[in-house]
Amino acid sequence: MTHFISRSRLRLSLMSASALVVLAACDQPLDFDLRGGVGGFSTADAATQVIPGSRPSPDDRGVISYPNYQVAIADRGDTISSVATRLGVSTAELARFNGIEADVPLRKGEVIALPKRVAEPSPATGAIGTGPIQPGGVDIGTLAGDAINRAPESTGVQTAALPPAATSTPTPQTGQEPIRHKVERGETAYTIARLYQVPVKTLAEWNGLGADFAIREGQFLLIPVAKQAPPAAAASAVTQPGAGSPTPTPPSATKPLPEPEKTVAVPTEPAADLGPQTTASSSARMVFPVSGSIIREYAKGKNEGINIKSDPGSAVKSADAGTVAAITKSADGIPIIVVRHDPELLTVYANVTDVSVKKGTKVKRGEPIAKLRPGKDAYVHFEVRKGFDSVDPLPYLQ
Repeated sequence: MTHFISRSRLRLSLMSASALVVLAACDQPLDFDLRGGVGGFSTADAATQVIPGSRPSPDDRGVISYPNYQVAIADRGDTISSVATRLGVSTAELARFNGIEADVPLRKGEVIALPKRVAEPSPATGAIGTGPIQPGGVDIGTLAGDAINRAPESTGVQTAALPPAATSTPTPQTGQEPIRHKVERGETAYTIARLYQVPVKTLAEWNGLGADFAIREGQFLLIPVAKQAPPAAAASAVTQPGAGSPTPTPPSATKPLPEPEKTVAVPTEPAADLGPQTTASSSARMVFPVSGSIIREYAKGKNEGINIKSDPGSAVKSADAGTVAAITKSADGIPIIVVRHDPELLTVYANVTDVSVKKGTKVKRGEPIAKLRPGKDAYVHFEVRKGFDSVDPLPYLQ
């Protein structure tokens, strides 16, 4: 498998995840509380989220680079025209991509999405490291080809002698890649903040919004990735003054430790033939979107669904009855379909063509909604999501 195919599949997985961002606007009335309908979002969860720190520092050109996209941060007095000139890109293309006229003044700190990648940040451009910002601990070779393959996998606590100062190299920035959200008509900073469960103030700080939090249709916003919410405080026993605090009972004193789970060997080249859909169990929660072979299995954080290969032009079917919640496109212009089956259960179909449904269409179980692409890319990337978290699709299909 070439690095290009690997990056393409990763991009499909990431883009199918970001396709979910339009669901609030698709299915909910735009009231600020979003309390009135099925699938609404509560503001209580946003208050308990631990949000990452400030936005990463751009280089001297204003560029922040991530594996799947780049943005430019406007300076005081900037316009689309001046940003385009500074980066050596087309002014008309940059203006069209961001939905703003070329001569409109930009706010200091405003995020401008780049339609094409420019030269990567490096010490020569004022960055503290070279290349895109990567998540800590991720094998960069799987994200950026074979650019970096010399970092060994960590197997525990290790020590090593520090290299001489003269041979040290800049340390790249690390961090989670934010979701890049394109504002739809009718959306506000408040509804977007609630959709992603981040404080609207954090959203404004990351995107250089004004005091009124105004946004425009077609604008791109960076959504900082929220970390896991802090655990709820455990209730403690009340003791009388002077009695002292009770000593906790070790878990091993009340019951033995559980037996270690048995590990199941995973085939090195998963290519399980699914066979015709009609052979699937009648009690399965969903049907396979196509009949074929699994060419890539689910792996949380790496492949958020499964890739099923079949004949080019084969019908891609809805896994279960539901409503088409969103139809969007990847960075390469390839359609992505999101179907809602209940308030929390969604399915995603990426790497398809000839979409035959529209947003809001009610579909039946097994109803064709698109087709597989021609050529060697004749596979569907299929995801099952509970809310915005991906889960292994196979338990729903078998």
